[in-house]
Parts: sequence; C-alpha cells; structure tokens
Amino acid sequence: MKKVIIVHGWGGNPNNHWFPSVADSLKQEGFQVEVPEMPNTNKPEMSAWVNKLTEIVPKPNRETYFIGHSIGCQAILRYLDSLKGGVQVGKIVLVAPYLHNALDKSIDFEKVKRHISNITAIFSDNDEEVSLSDKEIFKALLDAKIIVEHNKGHFTEGDNVIEFPLVVKEVVTI
Repeated sequence: MKKVIIVHGWGGNPNNHWFPSVADSLKQEGFQVEVPEMPNTNKPEMSAWVNKLTEIVPKPNRETYFIGHSIGCQAILRYLDSLKGGVQVGKIVLVAPYLHNALDKSIDFEKVKRHISNITAIFSDNDEEVSLSDKEIFKALLDAKIIVEHNKGHFTEGDNVIEFPLVVKEVVTI
C-alpha cells in the first residue's frame, strides 16, 4: 500500500493549514497517510527532524511518498540525503520549499536526486518566506516539475489555503 508522509513546517502541527484536508483526500484515494508532529517545532533542528522521519520510514521504497511544507521540505531532502544505497522513493511534493537556513549542513542534491523518481515543487508568486526565484534551484538541481500558484502566500491558513486539491492531484497523478 502506498504511504504518504506529510511534513509540516516551522511552528506547525499536523492540524494546521491544508494538512488535514489533503490527508483526508489521499485516504479516500486509497493511500495510507501519516502527518507526524515534528520535534521542537518552534526551534527546529534538522538532525532531529531527519531522525523522526527515519523512525517513521526506516525502509523507504517506491510506495513511500512525501509531501512537505516550508522547512518540512528541507527535512525531507535531508532525509533523502541520509539514505544509503540505491533506494528510490515514490512521488515527492514540496510546497513553498524553504531552503535558505541550512541549519546543519549543505544538502548533496546529486545524492538526493538518485533517491527521487518524481518530484514537484509548488511556489506562490507572493510568498514572503520563499522567493519565487528559488524555483530555479529545484529545476536545475533536482529536475523538479515546477508549479507557480498566484496569490497563495506561504500556503497557510492565514493565506486562506485550507484545502489544496493541487497537492492531491500531484500525488495521485504519476
């Protein structure tokens, strides 16, 4: 069974923003979905977040999908960077992927790319946290499919994003 892990962002929790709606929709599509509470969410340490993902998904495979929001995207990329061997995961969807505070170390994007079979990065043209120009990083380094949404801010409740059918569509559609 395909399993989706949704990783919230800095200061977030599993019940924030669009996470419950997306989780419910994916469950209706037949996916097993987990939205873990990440440790020290108000002062995140990437090593602790990567350890949490490793605990949840000790042996990923192509049936393992990830959705990240903001700094949760960085946690997913660092988790993939930590994997050994040639294992590939299924679909990755990164929403407002926040990378500019490399908290522990740089990310080996070449290594990450070897573990990814399909990746989409979703940006907003008015996000105050993540520059729209960052889309070029994801295109160049990970060959990601790039989607730019109009006027969605940082894709939070404050931006009136409480449902996110685009994310569901990107996970379900290969």
